[in-house]
Amino acid sequence: MKGLIAASVALAAMVGAAHAQETIKIGALYNVTGGMSSLDGPSLKGAQLAVKQINADGGLLGRQVELIAPDGKTDQQETAKAAQRVLSEGVVAGIGQSDTTFVMAGAPLFQEQGVPFVTSGATHPELPQWVGDYMFMTPFGDDDQSYAIADYTYDKLGARTVAVWTDNSMDFTKALSKFFIERFEERGGKIVGTDTFMMGDTDFSAQIARLASIDPAPDAVFVSAIPSEAGLSVKQIREQGITMPIVSGDGFDTELVATVPGPELADDVYFSTHTYRADDREEVKKFIEDYKAEYGIEPENAFAPLGYDAMMLVADAIRRAGSAEPADIRDALAETRGFKGVTGEISYTRESMVPPKPVSIISVHNGEYQVEEIWTPGAN
Repeated sequence: MKGLIAASVALAAMVGAAHAQETIKIGALYNVTGGMSSLDGPSLKGAQLAVKQINADGGLLGRQVELIAPDGKTDQQETAKAAQRVLSEGVVAGIGQSDTTFVMAGAPLFQEQGVPFVTSGATHPELPQWVGDYMFMTPFGDDDQSYAIADYTYDKLGARTVAVWTDNSMDFTKALSKFFIERFEERGGKIVGTDTFMMGDTDFSAQIARLASIDPAPDAVFVSAIPSEAGLSVKQIREQGITMPIVSGDGFDTELVATVPGPELADDVYFSTHTYRADDREEVKKFIEDYKAEYGIEPENAFAPLGYDAMMLVADAIRRAGSAEPADIRDALAETRGFKGVTGEISYTRESMVPPKPVSIISVHNGEYQVEEIWTPGAN
């Protein structure tokens, strides 16, 4: 009998040890190749840095964290496959994506499985309503960032007339233009021309010709684009001798805006993005130091800390829940208040579940980026 008890105790200890060794798996959906790579690549690196730090501090609930990150290749079908893959591997939560279209290719699959998904960078303010109660946002909404750049265009650039270009293939870019127009007209400004293009376009000569034909010329042009078109549009507009300010949202928060046109042409460009650059908060300073120590470079843009914040939001929820069960993580995420992220404080206090976060306005002059001001939204 004693031998049987001893064997049972030993078996229980082995099972407990095996359980303790099981990793907590988190899915990371990012496009590290293709048109979104200049945002998603840094964001994944930020998330990987967070996991490394979490594991170095003992992991979560006594277990190590494993990040599973297949490449979505800036393709909606590949993104859906990546979501199916990580869900099949038993992830308890998912993070990722810097664009609404790609979130919508993957996050609904998480919702169906009852697994929470936290987007690190997609900004459409209706995402939580579209996907469901297992969908959470790390960033602000497009309404907030569009209002911020519209206010800056009207108040600081003194623009009263604006032409609007929109990438008509993306939910994010269409929403950005919609909210920009709404706010700019509300302020008393006038939209004097609209034009469209599609993701993957490389020739903007027709749009530029139509822009140049507007008489009198608008005070600025708003270009709603993702990174692959951001640098190209700036380059081609400036090459045609058009010098009016170019304004946009966080799709322009990429080094491509400076490197594709070159410093001489990358001038008089302004965009709204996530509060991070030139921010002297301790969270920001530490993140920059840690990122540079890990990767040998400073964070490429605000999407690197957004990836970090998304992973840390999930980790914080797991700690507060005391559980790695998806439903418990979801409930803890919904109760998040005052989370001190690198990109600002995150609280899910709005009915929309979009966190009210500050927005940075960045200028680009001669290829150099500078924070011009911080715009703060209302809490509701």
